[in-house]
Amino acid sequence: MPMKSIMHKQSHTCREQLMINGLKSAVVALALGVKEMRLAKFFLPAIALMSIAFGSIPAQAAEKVKIGVTMALFDDVWLTLVRDAMTKWAKNHPDVELTIVDAANDSAKQTGQVENFLAQGMDAVVILPVDTAATGPMTKAVVKAGKPLVYVNRLPANLPKGVVYCGSNSIDAGIMNMEELGKAMGGKGNLVILMGELSNEAAIGRTDGIKKIVKEKFPDIKIVREQTGNWKREQGALQAIKAAGKLGKIPVGGTDASNDALKSMDKGELNNTVFQDPVGQGEEAVNAAYLMVKKEPNPKVVDGRVWIPYQRVTKENYKSFMKS
Repeated sequence: MPMKSIMHKQSHTCREQLMINGLKSAVVALALGVKEMRLAKFFLPAIALMSIAFGSIPAQAAEKVKIGVTMALFDDVWLTLVRDAMTKWAKNHPDVELTIVDAANDSAKQTGQVENFLAQGMDAVVILPVDTAATGPMTKAVVKAGKPLVYVNRLPANLPKGVVYCGSNSIDAGIMNMEELGKAMGGKGNLVILMGELSNEAAIGRTDGIKKIVKEKFPDIKIVREQTGNWKREQGALQAIKAAGKLGKIPVGGTDASNDALKSMDKGELNNTVFQDPVGQGEEAVNAAYLMVKKEPNPKVVDGRVWIPYQRVTKENYKSFMKS
């Protein structure tokens, strides 16, 4: 090729290159100013590539708050209401992943479940204990892991600072129960106390409440027997009284205001009961754990406790507690 033709082509190419570079410089100059134009010529391709790379990264969804709940047992009507309340609460909180497991009334199994929760990276742990006297290892493990811990319904002794309990004050149930029974007995007579499982704080607290009222308000009532029963004690008592042909003659009181208890009140068989709110306990327990994970304030926690008050159920108001 003739030299003139080559030089002409190179000159043309250079002019095109200058024009392109000039356009690049002008684009960058709008953002950086004229002073940086020469440097911008070289960095614009990199800037463009980085913009494409950053723009192509999809927005990541926020991680869910993972809460693990171990319950003493599933095979219990009242505790099922607690569990259902927790599940419903979680459905209304799409940023929560809730796992609930059954300890089947086995303390060793429950301890293993808590260990599994920690290994699985749960953000918080909620425990409805099998045995309040056997909670020490679980409490220690969760606290050591630095995870929020909430106990519900059954209160272990000597919980460390930072651990929350959500439930009702057990002694109040005994007080309310005995005040109504004492009136029904006319302030005198013999009293038999059927207690729940003594491994649970609730059974001890309620019994203490009954004894407190007998001592302070009904000195003519004599406690002749204390016997351990299951959590359907009032129904068992009613069956025994019915078999003896004394139904309606011996007043019976209980706790929890279960559907069976309310039906017995409607028949005139049960004198009184005390309502323990399973929905309130279930919701507030998981909500407390959630707020602890989020490090948000919870005005319902006072001195490490979220109290869900008992409610007195009598012949005058029992129908308001019955499900339609």
